Amino acid sequence: MPAGGERHFCIRPRGVLRGAVLSLVFTGVLATAAATGSLPRRDVAGAESSDPARTATVDRAALNRAAAAAMADGKSGKQAAEEFVSRSGDRWGAVYDKKEYAEFEQALDGAYTGVGLSAGRAGEDGVEVTRVQAGGPAERAGLKAGDRLLSVDGRAVGGLSVSEVVSLLRGDGVPGSAVALRVGRDRSAWTETLHRARLATDPVTVRRLDDGAVLIKVAAFTKGVGARVRDAVRDAPTGAGVLLDLRGNSGGLVAEAAVAASAFLDGGLVATYDVEGEQRAVYADRGGDTGRPLVALIDGGTMSAAELLTGALQDRGRAVTVGSRTFGKGSVQMPSALPDGSVAELTVGHYRTPAGHAVDGRGITPDLTAAEKAEERARTVLSGLGGGS
Repeated sequence: MPAGGERHFCIRPRGVLRGAVLSLVFTGVLATAAATGSLPRRDVAGAESSDPARTATVDRAALNRAAAAAMADGKSGKQAAEEFVSRSGDRWGAVYDKKEYAEFEQALDGAYTGVGLSAGRAGEDGVEVTRVQAGGPAERAGLKAGDRLLSVDGRAVGGLSVSEVVSLLRGDGVPGSAVALRVGRDRSAWTETLHRARLATDPVTVRRLDDGAVLIKVAAFTKGVGARVRDAVRDAPTGAGVLLDLRGNSGGLVAEAAVAASAFLDGGLVATYDVEGEQRAVYADRGGDTGRPLVALIDGGTMSAAELLTGALQDRGRAVTVGSRTFGKGSVQMPSALPDGSVAELTVGHYRTPAGHAVDGRGITPDLTAAEKAEERARTVLSGLGGGS
């Protein structure tokens, strides 16, 4: 359990489930967990606010005093902490119990407990299955993307937020526990009972494109992802360009993002950040491939650690960025243990790109804006850089 030391967190807005652990973490909703029924997806349209205001920081000592005072009065320390954070203006701050905290640590290992499906909004009040994970309980039961989700354990989901639906799907998070889903397809509907399982995700996808370039899709910076990216670059054919797809990547461990940056940089600065006023920096390792043509695809779902990587590649002239403006999550969270054993993630600072640009509340603007057919545009750019055959 953290005690307010050197373990920094970063999370999504209050009311959306949590994520992340170890070293520095600049993360939003973990995309890997979102795709599995463990965590909800973000509303990307809402993510593209142009509000430049930076996230407020919170006095951790004052928070602990408030929680302790509440407990002395026989009240809930966790609830008092939640109220304190809510009043603080820290839009990323949140309070979690021990079980929730442990679940999110597991998520950074690329593992989670769920049914293996992703839910999304369909129309005004509907909820539909947007993705089914191969080999998971949902796929084994025959569920498909596009199926309508009508109820979970007898509770109608119409009118509920996606995060509330995902919370119902997660349930107690115990492998083997049952959840009954009412599912609609075409004009039929049926009830399917699934048993939650501990599943693994694959946040890195590598494939060769028709023109000889290599596409590396990174869904989240969970443990081991940086090395996967580095290995994919090393294994790419000589002269082949790389299309680094960071769209929808909502962050993860900054250490992993730094390793990924090291695949393309020969050392040097990746980002600077402050923790309660103390200035620090993140550096890439030496020996990266600095000559291979590189294009990075980004959008409003590119968050946090993914923005940190984007900013480093853009500022240092290593990649051409294509797509739409990123989310704008550039604040640093630090976990603090509360007297009742719960954990508060509080904003303690902000990070900047190598050129000194602030990200929080602003995001990163791509070199080439492409709202539609972004991948096609990116491939054209990469070809122009000599990255195709």
